[in-house]
Amino acid sequence: MTNGMTNDQPFSCVLDARAKLGESPVWSVAEQALYWVDIKGRSLNRFDPAAGTSRAWAVPEDIGCVGLRKGGGFVAGMRSGLWELDGEGRPLALLAANPEDHAVSRFNDGRADPAGRFLAGTLDEPKAGGKAHLYRLDRRGLAALAGGILTSNGLAFSPDGRTLYHSDTPTFTVYRYRYDPVTGEVSDREVFVRLEPTGDDRGRPDGAAVDSEGCYWTALYEGGRVRRYAPTGALLSEHPVPARCPTMVAFGGPDLRTLYLTTASAGRPAEELERFPRSGGIFALAVDVPGLPEPLVDPAV
Repeated sequence: MTNGMTNDQPFSCVLDARAKLGESPVWSVAEQALYWVDIKGRSLNRFDPAAGTSRAWAVPEDIGCVGLRKGGGFVAGMRSGLWELDGEGRPLALLAANPEDHAVSRFNDGRADPAGRFLAGTLDEPKAGGKAHLYRLDRRGLAALAGGILTSNGLAFSPDGRTLYHSDTPTFTVYRYRYDPVTGEVSDREVFVRLEPTGDDRGRPDGAAVDSEGCYWTALYEGGRVRRYAPTGALLSEHPVPARCPTMVAFGGPDLRTLYLTTASAGRPAEELERFPRSGGIFALAVDVPGLPEPLVDPAV
């Protein structure tokens, strides 16, 4: 196992997007473009790094995550449920309703598994009762995989598809499950990483991705940095971000050696935004160890 880079190499801003709550970056290999969402800004966005251009499409409600759909379009986790969207973010069909109270719950982090199922979790907005869940959507319908969660986050798969990572952000914990890529079932949950907050550091694990060596990259919300962990849970490197609230990473670029990062600006103190004026932007880091192509959501699975 190699580190693959120098510790403390920083991220740099590649798109001053001014997002309220940027999230769910996903790289389209076919288009060589990065899709991402602004949850509170209610938009689906497309960034073309080669051209330096970006587009945004309004969506009708809070949108927590998006996955590229086989045949075109997207599957998106929204407040009301999991939806099929067309290529410009227009809702086409409700695939599964959010079974929780929409007044205090919305879908948050999500991604396709290697077989094409879509996994997505919810967020318990009051952070009061651990009422959020992690769900799996396939042709059999919606099924709960885990419960007792405050904010479902950090979904990522090992390169062989047999390990699922999943974080509960407010509890500062990343879990690891045994995952059956044939059935989509999970078992044997264990703590992978638990962070220890301090009075000055409330950095906690948000969105994540796994590279081709099986290492887990996690954005630390309110921590201003991204960490890379070995499959053993050992911390390999840490990379500062010129924004206090990084939210999720995704591998992209022609060789999947660019690590993109979304960030947030909504609700942050004025002093913080003065110090980090690119908060809400898209950032990037060149890495030596590439990622893996993002699976497409397959409605037939």
